[in-house]
Amino acid sequence: MNDILGEMRRTHNCGELDAESVGSEVVLMGWVQRRRDHGGVIFIDLRDREGVTQVVFNPENDRDLHAKAHEIRSEFVLGICGRVEKRPDGMTNTNLKTGMIEVMASELKILNRAKTPPFMIEENVDVSENIRLQYRHLDLRRPTFQRNILLRHKASVSVRNYMNNNGFIDIETPMLTKSTPEGARDYLVPSRVNQGSFFALPQSPQLFKQLLMISGFDKYYQIVKCFRDEDLRADRQPEFTQIDMEMSFVGEDDVMDIAEGLVTNLFKDVLGKDLITPFERIPYDEAISRYGLDKPDLRFGLELKDISDIVENTGFKVFASVVKKGGMVKALNAKGCVDFTRKEIDGFTEFVSIYKAKGLAWIKVREDEWQSPIAKFFTDEEKASMAERINMEPGDLVFFVADQPKITNEALGHLRNEIGKKIGLIDENEFRFAWVTKFPMFEYDETEKRYQALHHPFTAPLEEDYDKLESDPLSVKSRAYDLVLNGSEIGGGSIRIHQKDLQERVLKALGMEKEEYDKKFGFLIRALESGAPPHGGLAFGFDRLVMLLCGQSSIRDVIAFPKTQRAACVLTDAPSDASNEQLEELALKITL
Repeated sequence: MNDILGEMRRTHNCGELDAESVGSEVVLMGWVQRRRDHGGVIFIDLRDREGVTQVVFNPENDRDLHAKAHEIRSEFVLGICGRVEKRPDGMTNTNLKTGMIEVMASELKILNRAKTPPFMIEENVDVSENIRLQYRHLDLRRPTFQRNILLRHKASVSVRNYMNNNGFIDIETPMLTKSTPEGARDYLVPSRVNQGSFFALPQSPQLFKQLLMISGFDKYYQIVKCFRDEDLRADRQPEFTQIDMEMSFVGEDDVMDIAEGLVTNLFKDVLGKDLITPFERIPYDEAISRYGLDKPDLRFGLELKDISDIVENTGFKVFASVVKKGGMVKALNAKGCVDFTRKEIDGFTEFVSIYKAKGLAWIKVREDEWQSPIAKFFTDEEKASMAERINMEPGDLVFFVADQPKITNEALGHLRNEIGKKIGLIDENEFRFAWVTKFPMFEYDETEKRYQALHHPFTAPLEEDYDKLESDPLSVKSRAYDLVLNGSEIGGGSIRIHQKDLQERVLKALGMEKEEYDKKFGFLIRALESGAPPHGGLAFGFDRLVMLLCGQSSIRDVIAFPKTQRAACVLTDAPSDASNEQLEELALKITL
């Protein structure tokens, strides 16, 4: 039978005691990490969220207490009274904060017994992720997750303090709202009261925060849940958290300054790191040209080089034909990698195919020759031009992709990151931030045969590009900006459209008729006629930001109860079926 807590109350956490505590009478409570029996003396490692303390049950001090300690097993919940003593010489544990001391037990309460867990509650446990998620309440007891969740809390406090101290107001926006799908699919919620109609869970508070600016709340922020019904990957979840903010009477620099201050303050509070500001700013076109991606990792070089002009008339027809069809040829010089094996090169060829590249050409630069199946197709003049452009030197391995610009840049951009990791160019302790600015306003969707907003349809175009909205939409640049850290986008925003006429022009450029955009966004259009101030803002992906602060590779490791890559919770078995009674109330039928 379990003991009752009664009047026992803990005086210290299990990671709190140190050499200065010796001689103190303490009460600890927590879970049994492990139990060891050494020649009759029983040692218990007692764990809570703050750490581990060694507890000793010595039969010479109290035989009854020692006998009771024999009942203890892993993950039992205990209350311990005892005296803090210095560990004997040679028995200290430098890996523990409490490794200089131990607690000699004088009272034991077994507050709850536990079944043998399906896996050990310790670091680097070898068990499938699905099992860990099924028993997430146990997985969260592991030290890594305890640290991650505590760091997340610390980050949240830092953000709130910074925003509050800079005049921002925390305002909640609705969770049940109107479906206005633009990009990702909405999660729909059927209405019982208004049968046949649906709410949507918000993909972001975008429209509401703009309405708040129109309402006169100059500075808004919120740490808010958002929802997107999309295919998942390691750094995405169907429900995720944003640090959302909006400001009135501002331009790009003002928003960036606030965001840099938030990030700088956050890194100081959480990691004790001082960041150098202002962060580098790179126009979108330059980022794509140099790095292939709009979220470049700036911790290493290996910049891409366009050689289309050199090879457009070359004897290597693969390159020449691509250029003549409007494509491009780019090169990536993997400096000093000439000894990569053919197997490794074939692996890179397979890697770029993920990004739809049809092949990966290569040249190994030796002291006296270019070693490659394609070397023979180039003239001496073309070789000299390529060598100069790409900075080809003996010992280098140069990769080439020839395809449409989007495919070429993405394939080589991701290959750049892969090679940077492989040859150890990335300092994992370095944090390199950059703003990517002046994104294209639109992109063309070949499937739907219409233009789409690259960010969202409420982003303002550059003033000098207003006249191109109707005549040349793809050349229009926007006042959008993304904050990138070590190759990951951690935040994005823009200056918004605050004039009705301009907003309607943008919606029409997206192929919407007045009837359609009135139905979707009529409330915003009307609000813009009410005296909307110039405004802008951004949203940080809080989960992703915490992931990087924790040094993790997946946001599932910094969310207490995440979903699987199939958008399911195996802990609670959600989503689940609805009863016939529930469906009838909603006037719904399920057909599969």
